[in-house]
Amino acid sequence: MGLFDFLSNDGEKKPVAPAPKPAAGGATDFFGNANQPAAQPAAAQADKYTVVSGDSLSKIAKNHYGDASKWHQIYDANKATIGANPDHIEVGQVLTLPKI
Repeated sequence: MGLFDFLSNDGEKKPVAPAPKPAAGGATDFFGNANQPAAQPAAAQADKYTVVSGDSLSKIAKNHYGDASKWHQIYDANKATIGANPDHIEVGQVLTLPKI
C-alpha cells in the first residue's frame, strides 16, 4: 500500500481482461490486422525516399543500407528521375530505394 492510496475514491478495481489471442497460422499482424498477400510486384516492395537539403546518393545509401558504396543501386533505379549526373539530385525528388 502506497502513501497516497487512501486518497482514491475509486474503490477496488478489477484488472483489465487481456485481448483474445489471434488464431494460429499468422492470419493477422502484430496489431490484429489481416495480413495482405505477399505476391506484390518488386517495384511495390521498394521503399520511397524524398530528397532533403544536404542529401547525396551516398548519404542516402549509408543511412538506408548501412553502406555508402551502394549509391550505384539507388542511381540505377532512379536514372529517369535523376538524369545523367548522379551528383545532381534535387530537394523534393522522390527516389525509389530498391531492395538489396
